Amino acid sequence: MIYFLVRVFFPSKKFFFIILLSLFICYCIEFLQLYQSEWIVDLRKTLLGKYVLGQGFLWSDILAYTFGIAIAFITEKSFLKHYNHESSFRIK
Repeated sequence: MIYFLVRVFFPSKKFFFIILLSLFICYCIEFLQLYQSEWIVDLRKTLLGKYVLGQGFLWSDILAYTFGIAIAFITEKSFLKHYNHESSFRIK
């Protein structure tokens, strides 16, 4: 989800930039879960805070973010390759 959201905001950027920015955002959110100040704990108790900030740090989440962004990248590249291939047949 983050990969495609970043792609929407930066449509003309190269794939490498989108991947790095997406991973940076995801990793920051995950590592932010190690921060346990009172105000952020209260924020995590809300529905939106719970879903956006998460509840606790897990290394498996880091792996899941990396895998998810890789799948999103592969999906986008495949779609664009297929779309560009189909477009070239229509033009001729």
